Amino acid sequence: MADDETPRDPRWAIPLAVLGAILLSIVWFWVQPTLIAFGIISAVIFIILGVFYLGLSYTGSGSKLYGLKPLTTRMPAVAQPKGHVHFRTKLFWTIAVLLMYFLLTNIFLFGVDQATVIDLFASYRAILAGAQGTLMHLGIGPIVTGSIIMQLFTGAKIINLDLTDDEDKGTYQGTQKVLVIAMILVEAVPQVYGYLTPSGSLVTSLGQASPGNGLLLANTIIIAQLVFGSYLVFLMDEVVSKWGIGSGISLFIAAGVSQQIVQGTLNWVPQNPSSPISAANPPSGTLPKTFWFFTHYSASQMASGGWEQVLLRQPNPVVALIGTAAIFFLVAWTESTRIELPLSHAEARGARGRYPLRLIYASNIPVILMSALLANVSLFSILLWSNTTLSRFPVFGHQWWVGSYPTATQAAAQGISQTQPLTGGAYYLSTVNGLEAWLLPILNFQTYGNFLYGHMWWQGLLHVAIYFSAMVFGSILFAKFWIQTTNMGPEAVARQIEASGMQIPGFRREPRVLRRVLERYIPVITVISGAAVGALAAGADLIGTLGNASGTGVLLMVGIIINLYEAMGREQLMEMNPLLRRFLGGES
Repeated sequence: MADDETPRDPRWAIPLAVLGAILLSIVWFWVQPTLIAFGIISAVIFIILGVFYLGLSYTGSGSKLYGLKPLTTRMPAVAQPKGHVHFRTKLFWTIAVLLMYFLLTNIFLFGVDQATVIDLFASYRAILAGAQGTLMHLGIGPIVTGSIIMQLFTGAKIINLDLTDDEDKGTYQGTQKVLVIAMILVEAVPQVYGYLTPSGSLVTSLGQASPGNGLLLANTIIIAQLVFGSYLVFLMDEVVSKWGIGSGISLFIAAGVSQQIVQGTLNWVPQNPSSPISAANPPSGTLPKTFWFFTHYSASQMASGGWEQVLLRQPNPVVALIGTAAIFFLVAWTESTRIELPLSHAEARGARGRYPLRLIYASNIPVILMSALLANVSLFSILLWSNTTLSRFPVFGHQWWVGSYPTATQAAAQGISQTQPLTGGAYYLSTVNGLEAWLLPILNFQTYGNFLYGHMWWQGLLHVAIYFSAMVFGSILFAKFWIQTTNMGPEAVARQIEASGMQIPGFRREPRVLRRVLERYIPVITVISGAAVGALAAGADLIGTLGNASGTGVLLMVGIIINLYEAMGREQLMEMNPLLRRFLGGES
């Protein structure tokens, strides 16, 4: 349907125009901005109301989201390849995008005072695939958050779209692009106002060009860079998905986590580079740290505290190395564990096969979504506590039960980050960073009680229980949503098997019969899959991981590398035998 043929009710323009006028009046009389600031705010409000008009005014038979087509069809996108893409081409684009990712993580934001940068996503930096203070500062956060919202709304039938229908699926993907841009702004604007401070020289120079607007223009420039970098990441993900191997998001996560693990293992630089290496400031990497203690401590010194430093204390204790290695083996084992349903061809006698149902059936996506959700909880709890505007928000603003955070002075005195929650829900949902954060205080509260940030030992144990439970049950919930929205449920799989000409021996070749058989396995495996990845990720956090990559990060990296290896094997197989492309899901 052409844009000019989209059925609309133009009367929606009147209430939206009135709403826009009311909002602008409130801004003008309450905030009293400069003319340039008022112009920027007016443009943002106009764009938001324009998007609402496109959706609300649509009067066709489909979902209201069809009204956004004039916008979604004009957004920058990566073209779908026509026909089969050769393996060499896919490998080239995958490597090119990976190199581009590393380049973006080393391009710092222009005009930002890097000395004052506060990383609101410090605890989740590994899985958000970014680098603080760079064009990749937001990482894949907006993309994953947009995906969470779309999945929740689709799964709850708030958005009425059938993802098995090509037109509905295209509308879903187009709407997700709009939502990703919205989430980029939602996450970028709070970051700039208080946590990505513009440099004084930039503010001064812009203030000379436009008196009174120096800070506003500097913040706008930083926000524009964050939007550019984040949308570029979104397009890079599309390049890998359409022209490369696997998923761009997965590739970025694996690359970032691998970098952290290598640094956590081999880095000789101490935690505080400005101070000399000592027992209080040892090398950061596990192997250099262990070597330093063995060469500088006597046997008696090792017995009286050295072994504890090497084995259990941050940074990167030996138990983190062991824990990371254990996760490698556990994930490799679970990825290879599967139930295989026998299949036979309905027409060709003797043609048999198997349909594998993996133990990790929902892949690692549920734990990505759950971790991104917790990262957003952390972000908004920090903003509600420390942001000058949001801290005045009714009920939730600057409330200890939501989450309190240390000031810069308190953080420096205690040797912690300003993003470390001290109380409230944010504390109990925050990542548990190794044995030092919970086991040592329980064993010897008098010596290590400070690691609980003023809590009692039983509160530390409660923190562990709540965090572990949230990861497990949240991953189960997202696994169910993911299966339903990606055509991996019993009904969709039954249609796929039937379309390929295969059937389960001993059962009629009919989708309803296949669905009943698959319903015995897929829902159960989905729950087990979500619980397994959630438990593995949370368990690795409790033990500790190299480079503070987080349990989720290590879990994802191993799973992603295994899946990438298998995807490369399938691509090479289809290159050798083009007749297999249809059965394996390749293009003809």
